[in-house]
Amino acid sequence: MFRLSRYLHLLADPERLAQAAAAPPVTPTGPVVIWNLIRRCNLTCAHCYSTSADKDFAGELTTAEVKAVMADLRAFGVPVLILSGGEPLMRPDIFELAHHAKSLGFYLALSTNGTLIGADQVAPIAAVGFDYLGISLDGLAETHDRFRRRQGAFQASLQGLRLCHEAGLKVGMRFTLCQDNAQDLPALLDLMSEEGIDKFYLSHLNYAGRGNKHRERDAYASMTRAAMDLLIETGWSRIQRGQAVELVTGNNDADGVYLLHWAERHFPERLEDLRRVLVKWGGNASGQHIANIDNLGQVHPDSFWWNYPLGNVRDRPFSAIWEDRTDPLMAGLKQRPRPVGGRCGTCAHLAICNGNTRTRAYQVTGDPWAEDPGCYLTDAEIGS
Repeated sequence: MFRLSRYLHLLADPERLAQAAAAPPVTPTGPVVIWNLIRRCNLTCAHCYSTSADKDFAGELTTAEVKAVMADLRAFGVPVLILSGGEPLMRPDIFELAHHAKSLGFYLALSTNGTLIGADQVAPIAAVGFDYLGISLDGLAETHDRFRRRQGAFQASLQGLRLCHEAGLKVGMRFTLCQDNAQDLPALLDLMSEEGIDKFYLSHLNYAGRGNKHRERDAYASMTRAAMDLLIETGWSRIQRGQAVELVTGNNDADGVYLLHWAERHFPERLEDLRRVLVKWGGNASGQHIANIDNLGQVHPDSFWWNYPLGNVRDRPFSAIWEDRTDPLMAGLKQRPRPVGGRCGTCAHLAICNGNTRTRAYQVTGDPWAEDPGCYLTDAEIGS
């Protein structure tokens, strides 16, 4: 995850930027864990990485099993737990599990499509004390409903977002960029401002589940660059006006390098401080500081590696699975620099992006260490 607005704020304050550049790197205590508690979903979205559907999936972890794993995660130093699905609000014990997670001290987030958040759901959601709710919007009404394959899905999600915001919850819009919805991004950013929403998360398409089946609809490099330009310009203009803004991107760590080149054009005197800060960020964290547990208890390097199980929490503690480097993929992901090839291997900014998203490389070539086909930077920009 690339916290774009954080780095824009630093660029706007040279003193803070210099302090951040000089500060020692912070070592995370444990990985952020994204947990797909349930695979069932009331929607069948075109880019769903878990290939969810509106049916029950056998063998999912019980309430007691989930609570036991939560205890192990907390003891291992996991600071953040993101409850996801499918649609997590379809799990009957979701609020019991969420309350238990909060009692253990996790920073707790909920990733939802928002369509099930009616007036009767807001109170129990608020009672949990979620630190953040992410609600997916893939465009305006026509585009979103087409992606979500349900008429009226946009209005239901928007209503859920509004209800959560009115209840005082920190809530954000999540958007996955591709050829078929890039045109709606400006309007969604306007909607964020109009609704007073706290956060906007732009996810680049990752090739997993149904997202892999539709990878030919991934955004062109020119579309991605235009989207990044818009995000940077939006963030910068709002910061200059003193307005609160939180813009985040994910699943394409070349975003950090793209911002570096933007800074080179606009603030060349701050370039080296920004470079040092971005190297500390370190780019892709799959298998290092990002982990995934699926609905059956299988552990994966991140949410997009469901085809690659590392072990099951029913058989071994998560902490033991995560520290095991005998698996060749995990050994490579934890290595720095990673053993990447092609353009990634010769990139002058490997220390910033860390080889980007390995899932795309694997799905396209069968080699997890090949160059990432989703990198939208030119040869000149990567120093090739």
